[in-house]
Amino acid sequence: MEARSKLRLKVYDIFKEFMTMITKLEELENAANTFLLRFQQGLCLLKRSPIDTSSDLIKNIIKNNETRRLKSYIESGCINIDDAAKSTRALHTSLSGLSDHLIKAQSLLSELERLTDEAALAIETTTAQLDVESGDELREATSDEENETVHFPQEPEITEYATVIAVVYSMVKQNYVMQEKIVRSLSLKTSFDELDTYTMMWSLRPFVEDEIMNRAWKCIY
Repeated sequence: MEARSKLRLKVYDIFKEFMTMITKLEELENAANTFLLRFQQGLCLLKRSPIDTSSDLIKNIIKNNETRRLKSYIESGCINIDDAAKSTRALHTSLSGLSDHLIKAQSLLSELERLTDEAALAIETTTAQLDVESGDELREATSDEENETVHFPQEPEITEYATVIAVVYSMVKQNYVMQEKIVRSLSLKTSFDELDTYTMMWSLRPFVEDEIMNRAWKCIY
């Protein structure tokens, strides 16, 4: 049973390292979500609708209080130079932060993929040895009188770790692909409705099932 014990320990260690990487990835996603919200705020300010001067009430207010500064403010779309400069910087900083997120997240995904492959390989390469051990145990447990054999199946928790790793990796990878598409599509032409959808999807993480993630954490604690 030594090979089985070593396999269980090895897969469990891989699983713990895998979940540590998942935590780092979630932290990156939360930080990147802040950049996405800042981009939304900055773009909304720059694309804010100007005052509707077709209203008689608005026309009278402007006429009675008209100054060169007010006229310039209205002509610029009701955005002063300082606000426009701040919003532009916010957009640049946000896009830079989101691009940096993609690079770091991709690096973590590569590590997660490596660990996923390691877990699968560990089980595959040890299976043959486990089969040999089980065969010996079966022969020893064979009853001469009743000719019955006792089976020793592989420990279920070993395959469970590997299965959870594979499923979780698939989920976070799909989530990353979604995030990448969102970041690549951001521009000054992005509509408010698109931004609302992007921020909602980023927060919801539609490809990541909470039930599976909770099960994964329960495998550790």
